[in-house]
Amino acid sequence: GNIRLGLLPASLRPYFSRRNRPCSHSSSTFHQSVTIIYYSLHTARPLSSDDASNEWSPSSWRNAVAKQMPVYDDHAELEKAIKTLDRVAPLVFAGEVRSLHEKLARVAQGEGIVLMGGDCAESFKEFHVNHIRDTFRVILQMALVMTYGSSMPVVKIGRIAGQFAKPRSEANEVIDGVSLPSYRGDIVNREEFTSEARRNDPHRMVEAYYQSAQTLNILRAFSTGGYADISRLHAWNLDFVEGTEEGSRYRLFASKVDESLRFMKAIGVDTSKPEFTSVDFYTSHECLLLPYEQALTRQDSITGNWYDCSAHMLWVGERTRNLDGAHIEFTRGICNPLGVKVSDKCTPEELIRIINKMNPHNIPGKLSIIVRMGAEKLRNHLPGLISAVQREGKTVVWISDPVHGNTRKTKSGYKTRDFDKIREELNAFFDVHDEMGSHPGGVHVEMTGEDVTECTGGLSDVTEDTLKHRYNTTCDPRLNGNQALELAFLIAERMRLRTGLPPM
Repeated sequence: GNIRLGLLPASLRPYFSRRNRPCSHSSSTFHQSVTIIYYSLHTARPLSSDDASNEWSPSSWRNAVAKQMPVYDDHAELEKAIKTLDRVAPLVFAGEVRSLHEKLARVAQGEGIVLMGGDCAESFKEFHVNHIRDTFRVILQMALVMTYGSSMPVVKIGRIAGQFAKPRSEANEVIDGVSLPSYRGDIVNREEFTSEARRNDPHRMVEAYYQSAQTLNILRAFSTGGYADISRLHAWNLDFVEGTEEGSRYRLFASKVDESLRFMKAIGVDTSKPEFTSVDFYTSHECLLLPYEQALTRQDSITGNWYDCSAHMLWVGERTRNLDGAHIEFTRGICNPLGVKVSDKCTPEELIRIINKMNPHNIPGKLSIIVRMGAEKLRNHLPGLISAVQREGKTVVWISDPVHGNTRKTKSGYKTRDFDKIREELNAFFDVHDEMGSHPGGVHVEMTGEDVTECTGGLSDVTEDTLKHRYNTTCDPRLNGNQALELAFLIAERMRLRTGLPPM
């Protein structure tokens, strides 16, 4: 219903007539795939460039208002860093991006669910293969639980290999009367409160690129080199989760999956195929530092389209999603799947204008709406947003970000998030979609595979008094592996409830 036959060449139109649709449960997937492939191969200019006054280029964002951008004091140094990045190899490739787009198109039609997870902000000093491995295996655990619970494929997307930059409420930070530039993530400056550390250093973009390249190499090895083999699902349990209630629940669940695998082998299913031994894992980050994003944008040699090759998917944050802003201008011209974060401040009318700007041709899987409000505000505001999208016939993926709207500061000065509040917002997200007849498309969380004490509550029983024990974040508080797994079981149970399946 979302495909306008007039936009397709005559040779493809017969495949989309109701009489000639493939007679299988995956016919909608067929339509989405052909639509995406058609637009990729035959749209030589950006999808939103409808006239000469609306032309796009990787640098056209420079003509718009750019919020949350660091100021560099040495223009020659900045240009040198950008020229270096102009010449490096892409971190991801157009074919991989199109693969993710096809999967998100299925989610948009209610045929899957998205799991986005990873660090609040990646760090240069914390970079280590073990840290990447532990975050990866928590995501594997969460995805397996959600797949089993929902009976749907889970699209796995990490906030990783590029999630360095962070927006700031104030351009400067003041301590004891001393004012210095705010810490904007390791890709911009350093966290220590000194003038040298807080200087915005453009060479750090090059450092971030090379760390991202190493991270992607590690992730690709884990994804396809046997670590993600479903027969190893017991080995994915983190040591610090092993003896907990959620660890025990996971072991019981893993035994059920083991039993299913043994049955499949017994009836002749080959569980050594890639479907069982590897996973598709994609990367994403907030599109914030536009000189970096522009420098890594490449024109696909097959289609002639532009892709931001710093990640498979990018999202625009709540603070930079203004329609006349540089971030919307940049993202509207790239062919990557996109996301946009919205709070209760976003009106239905504004959301429709954002959708029209970022996905003017209403292509399934192109745009995800990532909702961050807090439970009470979500119950009041999300129905209006969904209603507007339904009324206008727009196709989007609805994703819950239940962490960002629930951040608070304790009396002792620690920034934290209460797990109970996170759970309430996620339940509210499912409740609203149940009422509206729409598909709850996924979850977006800040989490880590480390045994941190940054978010209070949950079965891990972190309290305000114990936050100081392992409070390691350089930015916002993250769920630890135990809390992340608890959240995955909640999502699985809600999806089972929606489909009428018995509790896990």
